[in-house]
This record gives sequence, C-alpha cells and structure tokens, in this order.
Amino acid sequence: MPSFDIDAFLHQFVYDESNPLLFNNGFFVFFFATFMALYYRFRHNYVVRRYIFCAFSLYFFYKASGWFVGLVIVSAIVDFILSNAIWRQKNKTKKTTLLVISIVFNLGLLFTFKYTNFFISLSNDLLNTGFHPLNILLPIGISFYTFENLSYTVDVYRGQFEPARKFSDYLLFLSFFPKLMMGPIVRAHDFVPQINKPYEITETDFAKGFYLIISGLIKKLVISDFITLNFVNYIFDDPGRYTGIENLFAVYAYAIVIYCDFSGYSDVAIGIARWLGFHIPTNFLSPYQSKSITEFWRRWHISLSSWLRDYLYIPIGGNRGATITTWIFSLLFFAGSYFAGVHLLGFGVVGSLLMSAGILLIFLLPAIIERKKKGVAANMNLLTTMLLGGFWHGANWNFIIWGALHGIALAVHKVWMLLTANRIRETKLSRILAVLLTFHFVCFCWVFFKSADFDESTPDFDRAMVMLRQIWYNFDFSVWGAFSNNYWPVLLMMTIGYLIHAIPDNYADKLIGRVGRIPLIGYLVIFFLFVLLYGSLKSSEPVMPIYLQF
Repeated sequence: MPSFDIDAFLHQFVYDESNPLLFNNGFFVFFFATFMALYYRFRHNYVVRRYIFCAFSLYFFYKASGWFVGLVIVSAIVDFILSNAIWRQKNKTKKTTLLVISIVFNLGLLFTFKYTNFFISLSNDLLNTGFHPLNILLPIGISFYTFENLSYTVDVYRGQFEPARKFSDYLLFLSFFPKLMMGPIVRAHDFVPQINKPYEITETDFAKGFYLIISGLIKKLVISDFITLNFVNYIFDDPGRYTGIENLFAVYAYAIVIYCDFSGYSDVAIGIARWLGFHIPTNFLSPYQSKSITEFWRRWHISLSSWLRDYLYIPIGGNRGATITTWIFSLLFFAGSYFAGVHLLGFGVVGSLLMSAGILLIFLLPAIIERKKKGVAANMNLLTTMLLGGFWHGANWNFIIWGALHGIALAVHKVWMLLTANRIRETKLSRILAVLLTFHFVCFCWVFFKSADFDESTPDFDRAMVMLRQIWYNFDFSVWGAFSNNYWPVLLMMTIGYLIHAIPDNYADKLIGRVGRIPLIGYLVIFFLFVLLYGSLKSSEPVMPIYLQF
C-alpha cells in the first residue's frame, strides 16, 4: 500500500525554481479551482472578494518567482502613496516632483535588475574599467508591472484618473494574476472601475472565456512548444550547420512560434479574466496580415505599442516637436550605426558614413517632402521610441538592433506614403504583395530578436549574420525533398499555426452566436480532447514562455 509523503505534499505549495507556476502547470488547476470556490462564495462581499483576489494573486506570483513577490508589494505601496499625494497636491512644482520620484523609483528598480550588467559590460568594453558583473536575477514580470505603475501615476498627474482610495484596489490592479507576469499591460482607468462591480457572468462571457483559454493553450502548448523543441532551437543554436532552406524555414517557424507563444498566453489571461468578470482588451489582431509595418504595430502586442505611444512617443514630443531626449537618442543611434558599420559589418569608414547618411536621409525626407520642419522631430521621436521599445525587451544589443530596424522601417513607410499618396491604385495583387513584403521584413527582424536568446559562446549579432548568410548564399531548393521528409511534422504544425493566425478576429463571437448555448458536458468533452492532444505531444523538456524573460 503506497504511503502518503507529507513532505512531498507540502513541497507543492512552496516556490520551486525548476518548476514555476504557470498556466500549463498541474498545480494551477488546484490553485484556480480553490480560488474560484472562494471567489464565488464571497462574490457579493466586495471587501472579502478583493482581499481573496489579492492574496491569491500574490501567492501565484510567489509560486512563479519566489520572494521577488516582495518587489510587487513594495512598488504597490510606494506608487499608491505617491499617486494619492500627486492627486491631492495643488502646487504644480511639488506635483511634478512627486511624479519624478515615482518615475525614478520605478525605472530605478527596472534598471537595477535588468540593465546593471549590460552597462557594466559596456563600461568594460569602452573604458576598460574591469568591473565584475553582479549576480543579479531578473524578476519575472518586472518590465510589465513597472510600465503599469508608471502609466498609473502619469495618468493621475495628468488628471485623467482619480487614484484608488483603497490600497487593496491598487494592489489588485498591479498583481491581478492572469496578467501579472507577461501582460497584457492594462491601464488603471480601464481596470480599476471593474474591481468593485457586481460579479455577473453571462453564457457569452463563459463561452468566450473558454474559447480564448483553449485556443490560447493550443497555440502555446501544442503549436509553439512543439515547433520550438523540434526545429527552431536546433537551427538557431548553430545556423552554420544547416542549409539555407532549413535556416529560412526556421525563421518562418520562429515567426509563428513567437506569435503563438505570446498571443496564446495573452488569450489565456484575457479568457481567465473574462471568467472572473474583468474585460481586458485584445492584445493581438492577426499581425502577419498587415499590409505595412505601421499596421503591424497596430496589431502586434497592442498593449505595449499603445503604451509606448502614450507614455513615451507623445511626452518626448510626438509629432509636435523635439526634446532633449529626442536629440540625445538620435545622436547615440547615428553614432552607433557608424560604429556598427565599421566594426560589425566591415564597411570601413567611408562606407559606414554613407550608410549613416543614407539612414539620416530617410528620416529627413518626410520633412523635405511636406516642407515641415516638425517632420524631422516626429521621425526622430519615433526612432527614439522604437529604440527604447527594443531595449525594453532585454539588455542586449540585438534587441536594440531589432528596435532600430523597425524604427527605420516606419520612417521608410512614411516616405512611401507621402510619395505615393493618391497616385497608386490599390488592387488585390498589391495588397497581397504588401502583406508578403511586410511579413518578410518582420521575419528578417526576428532573426536578431531570437538570436539574443542563446548563450555567449557565439556573439548574438554574429549568429544572426551567419543565419542570414546561410539563407542568402547556401539556399538550394533541390534539398526540399529530404527537408520535407525529415521535418514534415514541424511543417504540418507550422501550417496549422498560420491557418489559426488567418482566422478572422471576430470569428469567436460569430461562432458563439451561431452555436448558442452549450451544455456543460460539451465544455468538458472539448477540454478532455485538448488534454489528450496535449498529452500526446507534450515533451519532458519544459518550454518557458518567451516573454517570461522580459
């Protein structure tokens, strides 16, 4: 007769670094069931309900990241106090000082944990300082809840939102467990008013939440994890060992991997929130169907791109004019592009100067065409936003390169629109070509983004360039037969992923409307089928969500 191991049982309730609590963790089923039982029992008692939510959210974060949960609590306390002080303060100077304190505190936390070693390495490379890197672990989710803290205090400062009077309201906004670790980044003026509303779930809410949860789990656990383990990681780890066609399809594969990984997690978070009575805006809208890079950023990681627009692009000048921040980062960018040309691309001094001048011309052209001086500042503000957006993703030069490429592409698209406005008639063929061009540019940028994930045995930029060279110089379509025979399961899974991506964004609402009321047994059968599918494809090697590292 098997004995009951009390120590092993109790160990399930403490943080385990090798097995953090995520939506695909078996313990999450127990966690969520217990939470829902208590939440539903006290659904009409707003105070108790709120405290239950806060306690379970903080415990969820503890199980996912250990004692870093303390950072969430500390930042919540600081920003709750500062936001209420900002709201009460009538003196403009003192009000601004409080906002600056909040910004310095939040960015200071983010900088300390995420960027300290990056700047130590930069100092060592440029100044030969000989500083030793610090043993600093990156707290899970710090980039996301830092941005939420900042948007909260800025909105209060602008007078757009009255701060929460109860600390538990603010703590719940910040620690809401479905979105705490990997977003979406929610705005307080959208979320906080929902906290103390009556708990009412319609059949449509339950059905939409179920659809989002199951489809999100399929995208993340079935499609993304399978392609990652069986193809993407092998090729990106050492692209020089593989043919051009393998490298090209690895790029296509990673494009659907990162989409399914992050949009899948976002869908699960939004679906769970829907079950709990909260409405969180959609975070992805079929981004690879975009006809331009501008449209892509309206469809990809919408909560981040809108945050960067409202709290970075507009404050540093937007399309109104330039600030000192604009010119500092623009100068750093053009100096960096010159040195990258000399030391990374091997263009030499003259070639690097010409490259930098060409890029500068791209940013000047809109102002020249429109004969508006402010156009230069607007483009430089956009470039600064994309550079910092890339840097937000990680303390790595490849993320900065990724952001810079998107910033340049946005400027090129603006020039194209100015040159072709009302001159080229849009046809079905032109739309298809525009989608293909945009998709392949995004894929090109993903090469640099993904190459930042690996160890230091090969420099990240070199790995990316090796992959691009393999695609350009070692592409031989005659090996397609052997390639497709070896990787047909991966190709099948990629096809399914892209077909799911092609599903219209309003399909779920239409499907739920047509099907009508689904009995409980129907939901159970669908969930059981998903478990069987996941069980048949599940690998013993866990695949952490991509955005968990950000």
